[in-house]
Amino acid sequence: MTGLRDLLQRYRPVGTPGAAARPGVPADRATEVATELEPVLALLADTEDEMRRLRAAAREEARRIREQAAHQAEELVDAARDQAVEVRSQEAARAREEAAPDGELLVDAARDHARRMHERARTLMPEYVARAAATALRGIARANAEKR
Repeated sequence: MTGLRDLLQRYRPVGTPGAAARPGVPADRATEVATELEPVLALLADTEDEMRRLRAAAREEARRIREQAAHQAEELVDAARDQAVEVRSQEAARAREEAAPDGELLVDAARDHARRMHERARTLMPEYVARAAATALRGIARANAEKR
């Protein structure tokens, strides 16, 4: 259905009010434009077909590139996981090697400390036994005195 604007456009080019002129025929601009542009658009049909073909080829190429990139990414992730296991084990071995001297030093220090404590206990033991025995004898004597 023709719109009001199209209907009014038909009568516009016939002339302006004023002196009498030849009678005009309403112009059909849509038909004029279509008739004028039809040969030009026909020349572009081959270009449009080529454009569609190029777009389809580009989409296919993009799909292929995405698939290839996804495959490469999977391979990279798998390789990184494999390397991570190896690197972790190497670093753990290196850390153990570095810690070994410190561990040996700590064990030696603990043994030395235990030896000194043992010597000190051997030195102080007779005095502590004598004190304990004296305290026990005093307690026994006090208990005997209370019983009488």
